[in-house]
Amino acid sequence: MNKYLAFAVLFLIFSCKTKAVLAEGNASNKITASKVIENHYSSKTDFSTLYIKATAHYEDDKNTQNVTADIRIKKDEQILVIIRFLGFTMAKALITPNSVQYYEKIGSNYFEGDYAGLSQWLGTDLDFYKVQNMFIGKALDKLIDDKYQVSIIDKLYKLEDNADGKTFKSYFFEADNFLLKKEVISQPSQDRFLEISYPEYKKYDEMILPLNIAIDATQNKGKVKINIDYKGVTFNEELSFPYEVPDGYERIYIKN
Repeated sequence: MNKYLAFAVLFLIFSCKTKAVLAEGNASNKITASKVIENHYSSKTDFSTLYIKATAHYEDDKNTQNVTADIRIKKDEQILVIIRFLGFTMAKALITPNSVQYYEKIGSNYFEGDYAGLSQWLGTDLDFYKVQNMFIGKALDKLIDDKYQVSIIDKLYKLEDNADGKTFKSYFFEADNFLLKKEVISQPSQDRFLEISYPEYKKYDEMILPLNIAIDATQNKGKVKINIDYKGVTFNEELSFPYEVPDGYERIYIKN
């Protein structure tokens, strides 16, 4: 997959790099999986739009690059990402519940499609809502009470699901606000691994958001690491979502 699409999808994240880090608690008493899930979802997500500025460091087996991103999110409807290098727009991506679109200037090409190619690249099934959840620090999957085993690992509550024997999923939560600290999805038989970590959070009036994110994705084609710092967030502004592929660009296809 083109590295700019990886930028657009994975580190489109928001925040403000300040010292106002939210205090987090250590798990000490074992509770039920249903209680962990209930508490995780009790944190409000009271916003209609988010405007985010971020910086990110991208690294794969062949390339290393630092970029900035402007992200516009209309809750449950669309996400527009503008990726810049040295102030110049390098790529745009528009993500909706039905489609993933992007174009990048270096290769003068563009992509239009669904989530199948993206899911293949990451090694886990994705849709718009999972991507949105990743941006706001919520678990990728909709957690179901009777599906997970709970334990305490490194002072975090761990929910684990390996029911199908092929895909293994683990979610780690701190104990005060039940914020997601890490999620791990692996498919050993296909040599796929995805880890998303949230080192710090900040509390806003509208909701609690991550301050930074670390992504580590591995499959048999190679490894990708992305580290993001959030530089600014505003809520509930009137946002536009302009997206148009320039003339003369060549369409590319991602093989599933």
